[in-house]
Amino acid sequence: MLLTPFGGGRLPRLGLAALAVLATAGQAQAQAVPNPGENIQFVITFGPKADPAWGDDDFTQTFFFLVPQGQRQPVYLRVFDPDCGGTLDAQKGAFDTRTTFSIYGGPGAHSGDGARDPRPALKPKPVTGRLLQEKTFGNDPQYDGNYYTFGPLNPLEGELVDEFKGYVFKVVARGTAGNDGNVYRYYLSTSPTASQPVPGGNAFTYEYCFRMPPALKQSTVHLYPFVNDKVVSIKQSNYDVDGTAKLTVFSVAKNGHPAAASGDKQWVSSVLPITEKERGLSLDMRLTTTSKTPNDMQFYVTDQYDTALPFFAIPLGGPPRYKYDIDMKIHR
Repeated sequence: MLLTPFGGGRLPRLGLAALAVLATAGQAQAQAVPNPGENIQFVITFGPKADPAWGDDDFTQTFFFLVPQGQRQPVYLRVFDPDCGGTLDAQKGAFDTRTTFSIYGGPGAHSGDGARDPRPALKPKPVTGRLLQEKTFGNDPQYDGNYYTFGPLNPLEGELVDEFKGYVFKVVARGTAGNDGNVYRYYLSTSPTASQPVPGGNAFTYEYCFRMPPALKQSTVHLYPFVNDKVVSIKQSNYDVDGTAKLTVFSVAKNGHPAAASGDKQWVSSVLPITEKERGLSLDMRLTTTSKTPNDMQFYVTDQYDTALPFFAIPLGGPPRYKYDIDMKIHR
């Protein structure tokens, strides 16, 4: 929907478990969702009465926050501008949208059936994990342009995920009433009153519903899906790009490969092969626009088994850099 007014080194086989040691290079930014390196300012969740053509077809957004296994001090989840009624939000008539933020931990928060489904509305299932905290926001001026803090959260209340070497909390934002778009962002913190990074922490999602920023001349968003060592091909799927942005893929082996971008109220997909050089690293999917108005859209990536791949706040292995493969022959 268009709106009007660390180096490139390869990760070891365990891939995701290297997250904690990699976070130190950009630790202060790793806690922010969206992350500044993505050039995305906000995520957006619409109320259930919204027209899907506005950029959100399921009115829900799930993020996972990782706390390293050695963390014992409480953590806090800070939500910036959680209400729907201010200048940042997408107003459709009188503000009437309510958004519920729910935090889940314990067994099943990440591993449960459907927890990582990028299209949860197509196959509705009960939310897995143990509900820890929850709050619903409407048009609440006291939160407009301010943070609301959930917590304290005991790291041990998250789901222990051996693959990540840490505890994972699931945060689900649902539009529960109205038709406006709630624009917000997250920060995982060690403080209830300031954005102080959790050492080694990170965040990821399997489906991104975000706001493409307006361009002065040109604006580029970076999405960093992680490709594990079993992936041989990926299918990228995007919704409601409105034909206003060009999508290209960069990696150690791809130097701007084109990929399909959707039109208005439309899902579009395209398949790209993955080479051995790209496994254990992140891709850089770049959406570039010259549009002067922001645009809300959805994006997810699956492998050849239709399993969703995670987008990390800080790309695992660092932003990829294309490596030219020069084949030189000496003629005598």
